[in-house]
Amino acid sequence: MRRLVGRNVRRIRLEKGLTQEKFAEQSGFTQQYMSGLERGRRNPTIVSLYEIALALGVDHVSLVAPDDEAREEEERRLEGKARGRAQSRVKRREPKSPKKTAKSRGKSRAKAH
Repeated sequence: MRRLVGRNVRRIRLEKGLTQEKFAEQSGFTQQYMSGLERGRRNPTIVSLYEIALALGVDHVSLVAPDDEAREEEERRLEGKARGRAQSRVKRREPKSPKKTAKSRGKSRAKAH
């Protein structure tokens, strides 16, 4: 989710023709914060997302809307999950071998006299 928000913020910022420095001035966030956010290193609060969206002139939902890369990541995740389930179905436990008793090993429990 952090990477998705970062990609969306960067894409929209570039569509508006803004540098990180210029956008930082307009939004009130530092350029370092915006850099970390765009690289998916920051975990913005809901309030931060709202303020960033206002500064970009977009709806806050557009910052979390899935892009093509997010859709591909989700498809890979689901395929991996399905593959894991299929493999676990194939792996069946082999039945445990019956415990060997003294009798089955050819030894008698009775003491020899």
